[in-house]
Amino acid sequence: MQIGPYRVHNRLILAPMAGVTDRPFRQLCRRMGAGMAVSEMVSSNSLLWGSKKTLRRADHQGESDPRSVQIAGSDPVMMAEAARFNAGNGAQIIDINMGCPAKKICNVAAGSALLRDEALVARILEAVTTAVDVPVTLKIRTGWSPENRNGVAVARLAEECGIRAIAVHGRTRACMYKGEAEYQTIASIKQSVSIPVIANGDITTPEKAREVLSLTGADAVMIGRAAQGRPWIFREIEHFLATGNYLPEPELTEIRDVLLGHLENLYHFYGEYTGVRVARKHISWYSKGQPGGAVFRQAVNRLDSAAGQLEFTRQFFNGRVHAETDMAA
Repeated sequence: MQIGPYRVHNRLILAPMAGVTDRPFRQLCRRMGAGMAVSEMVSSNSLLWGSKKTLRRADHQGESDPRSVQIAGSDPVMMAEAARFNAGNGAQIIDINMGCPAKKICNVAAGSALLRDEALVARILEAVTTAVDVPVTLKIRTGWSPENRNGVAVARLAEECGIRAIAVHGRTRACMYKGEAEYQTIASIKQSVSIPVIANGDITTPEKAREVLSLTGADAVMIGRAAQGRPWIFREIEHFLATGNYLPEPELTEIRDVLLGHLENLYHFYGEYTGVRVARKHISWYSKGQPGGAVFRQAVNRLDSAAGQLEFTRQFFNGRVHAETDMAA
């Protein structure tokens, strides 16, 4: 898939997720097979650009090309300024958020709330695409509500405004994350535009990725929640799409080592205080389904030092490895 001058080497993209797709997680998912990873959304409010949170979100040191940064807001002028700011800080692709269903985003008429106002959508897209020389992409939902699925109209508008690729989550804003994603609207969007279309929503297995690509004709799929605690899902899907065969589940030793490396990168990136707290959700995701995992999580979440958290996590997974070895003996 081609986005401007950038060739994405496979059909797998890590979705932007607030509080999740920081630089350590993006780099990990890229190593595990994601062809591209989109950053957490950066506010278009320039008053926040000097904050630690925004500076971290704009930190792309050591990341592979292409580096895509998502911006969010509802004012065309501010969105154009945000695009210039992030392009100046190393973003090679600017992604516009018109897909987030969160109330705090929609309450300020940003994210998927924008889908109700196609005239404003056009003004934002035109402002951003003319503000920067880098490619601009767009993330949307299929519409505002099941009764108002205007995804095809917005996609056509996006192409007219110079958007270079569009990602579509198969739910409306009103649906939030309830029910099942539908892909017919994504298929209709793909048939209506010539720019690359990326399908998103409920893609949790290699089989589902193949099914969604077939149903929609999309150029790529975008994986979000399914990568939490399972960053190797990208290599599993890539292998399945290429061969039709399944990769074996990762050994517990690999899960342990991936997690421990992830934790160390979080501490380095955030510092100890914030790193330990950000790490807790990742530890929870990695340990989900492991025997004794609930008791382990309760205990590890009470630790507030990086050394203690790392060692306790190491001991838990080492114990699981020894238990598996004993069962196999």
